[in-house]
Amino acid sequence: MCDPTLFRPDSTLAELATQWAGASRVFQRHELDYCCQGKRTLAEACRDRRLPVEELLDELRRETTTPPPDGNWSERPPAQLIVHIVDHYHAGHRTELPRLLAMAEKVERVHGGKPDCPAGLAEHLHTMADALERHMQKEERILFPMLLAGAELSAWAPIQCLTAEHDEHGRDLARMRVLAHGFQAPPGACGTWRALYLGLSEFERSVMEHIHLENHVLFPRALRVAEPS
Repeated sequence: MCDPTLFRPDSTLAELATQWAGASRVFQRHELDYCCQGKRTLAEACRDRRLPVEELLDELRRETTTPPPDGNWSERPPAQLIVHIVDHYHAGHRTELPRLLAMAEKVERVHGGKPDCPAGLAEHLHTMADALERHMQKEERILFPMLLAGAELSAWAPIQCLTAEHDEHGRDLARMRVLAHGFQAPPGACGTWRALYLGLSEFERSVMEHIHLENHVLFPRALRVAEPS
């Protein structure tokens, strides 16, 4: 079990998500953005969402019992983190988004006359897929080779650009959740509809974890030596 004193209102969302398995699940459940807004403290995030901070701390203590299974990425070499991001998150997004898009198109086509149909979701996912693919190619072709070559001094501008794009991805995720009615399928929804919402929830979590690792672990390391004087 984890030491309950490690969870404090002044801990940042990014710190908790990096150090403890399960924290990201708790944050996602309460729609707390720990990737693009991970520098906020737990107290600040709870205040903004009108959540009782002590209740959320208790929930974190119950669900977050061990460090992440992959270890604390803030203590791992940047090269390992880059390989993990590309092999796990980039590859995962490229596999999962086409599947989700196909299901969204089917649900809208078959159930378009129902008031709770996620109208516009497929089009939004298509836009997200294009934007995410362009973003990942910038990382793979420009930023990551710079970092692997030890050229952090050249990485400051790309990091600023990619961080701004992360904010855009965060807004896209929020819009996706709205279009998908909070991933809550209506009574009597078909299997495809339910599978779509389950997949979207997992996709949201994966993208947030991806952005979190870059914004709060990989990029800060590079910026420590790349910040212009």
